[in-house]
Amino acid sequence: MQNIEKNLSAINHQIESAALEFKRKPGDIALLAVSKRKPTEDIRNAYACGQRDFGENYLQEALDKVDELSDLDIVWHFIGAVQSNKTKQLAQSFDWVHCIDRLKIAKRLSDQRPQSMPPLNLCIQVNVEQEASKAGIRLDEVDQLAEQIADLPGIRLRGLMAIPAPQDDFESQRKPFSQLRQALERLNHKGLDCDTLSMGMTHDMPAAIAEGATLVRIGTAIFGERL
Repeated sequence: MQNIEKNLSAINHQIESAALEFKRKPGDIALLAVSKRKPTEDIRNAYACGQRDFGENYLQEALDKVDELSDLDIVWHFIGAVQSNKTKQLAQSFDWVHCIDRLKIAKRLSDQRPQSMPPLNLCIQVNVEQEASKAGIRLDEVDQLAEQIADLPGIRLRGLMAIPAPQDDFESQRKPFSQLRQALERLNHKGLDCDTLSMGMTHDMPAAIAEGATLVRIGTAIFGERL
């Protein structure tokens, strides 16, 4: 508990410092605690320290945690690859899905979201640098997919997410984040009302914040090394 509390405090301080350095409001940047392969006890401890948003990559593990922690008011984000045969479970159990790169998946989530639940928040995954090893659409495909998703019932397109290739220097880190920010600005210019840039992890968080990140994804720096 003490380590998690200390780590969360340090990360939140880093977010605040970066926000102030780049003329951002700290309250406009949310911390998503990536809790994959971590026990529910760690999530409870982080929750007790004030953390509310948690991200999971593996569906069955995530569903078990959602069930076990149903007494807590957690905002659950699915940040792993989305398979067509798993969309019903995602639509019924999560608040956010981050890795949308096909209209088919968005339609299935739309159809399968229970009407009794608020709209499911979606982010389109963009493969900014067109890395063969990563999922996501190209930057020049963003507008079309966003416009197709925007009017689907039961879901809400919130914005874009990306995981750029690791870079050592700050300016190189900023470049793909800048491209993602410009893509979001273009969507808003078209009237799509998107408010989320899900980008930035421990090694490149300041660069992401400099370019407008509204949601940063941090795991190991909070919970320690994964087993």
